[in-house]
Amino acid sequence: MAKMLPELKSSKVITRYMGGEPILSKKDIPYEADCIFNAGVTKFQGRYVMAFRNDYAYNGKGSFDGCVIGLAFSDDGIHWEVSDKPFLTVQDMKDPDITKVYDPRLTVIDGNCYLCFAVDTKHGLRGGIGVTKDLKSVEVLSLTAPDNRNMVLFPEKIDGRYVRLERPFPVYSRGGVDRFDTWMSYSYDLKYWGDTRLLLAVEDVPFANDKIGPGAPPVKTEAGWLTLFHTVDIDGTRGKNGWEDRWQKRYCAGIMLLDLKDPSKVIGMSKEPLIAPETIYETDDGFRTNVIFPGGMILEENGEVKIYYGASDTVECLATARVEELIALCKPL
Repeated sequence: MAKMLPELKSSKVITRYMGGEPILSKKDIPYEADCIFNAGVTKFQGRYVMAFRNDYAYNGKGSFDGCVIGLAFSDDGIHWEVSDKPFLTVQDMKDPDITKVYDPRLTVIDGNCYLCFAVDTKHGLRGGIGVTKDLKSVEVLSLTAPDNRNMVLFPEKIDGRYVRLERPFPVYSRGGVDRFDTWMSYSYDLKYWGDTRLLLAVEDVPFANDKIGPGAPPVKTEAGWLTLFHTVDIDGTRGKNGWEDRWQKRYCAGIMLLDLKDPSKVIGMSKEPLIAPETIYETDDGFRTNVIFPGGMILEENGEVKIYYGASDTVECLATARVEELIALCKPL
């Protein structure tokens, strides 16, 4: 596999579980599955819970005919047992306009488990928020207007309001090309959102030249809200990679700190990737190679941070780091 230019490396504070081998893949799924990735992970009711994206029925045209959200459970955050049927499907949405449901993120707020997700519709891409109390069904609370996705919720209210990160798609006003930034919105009830503002732009991230967006829900630390985000850069010299005829993008994970009282303020950020594609599962194997997408982050009581990420849009992997080392990476802006 030809290297992407410029070369990017993961931070030295990162340790990949089992050298980068997946913790979940299609072989672990008891129903039809091809690609298991971009999972949200949280602790809920005494267990680790993972909601993962499952694309299946590859059509040979660069996409899949089926996609569902599945659930898995773990006692240690490493070894997972998958539920015997999908958690959320297009049919569950009961809306004939919706054609696909995917990219889950999980956040526990005041004892309830909230699910952020994306849906494709016949009239645009929308971001959704739902709540589940039993991990058996989801009550959908809100869906955005097109086009918005990659939404994540903060795990508590700030100054009386819920806060979410999001990534709109302003193609028309950005010259018809990818140039997508990270935004944030506020709500009093998780249904109606506003006070929307820009948080982080592509030009603020040295290792991105195409788009950026939210990753996992932020984690509260004494230094600030430790926040993962994803970045995309394009290398025009690349051709066929993975299953696609042409795939010239690279996804990495970045890390930043947001102010505890006013999370619209970025108070620190690493100017280099936290995780860049390096292992065979990230650079050579899979549907779309050179893709790292962080969807879950858990701060353990001993200071270890578990970071869950999709690799090559095909498998789910795990990396760890010390919380103090992640904070130290976030240099003041």
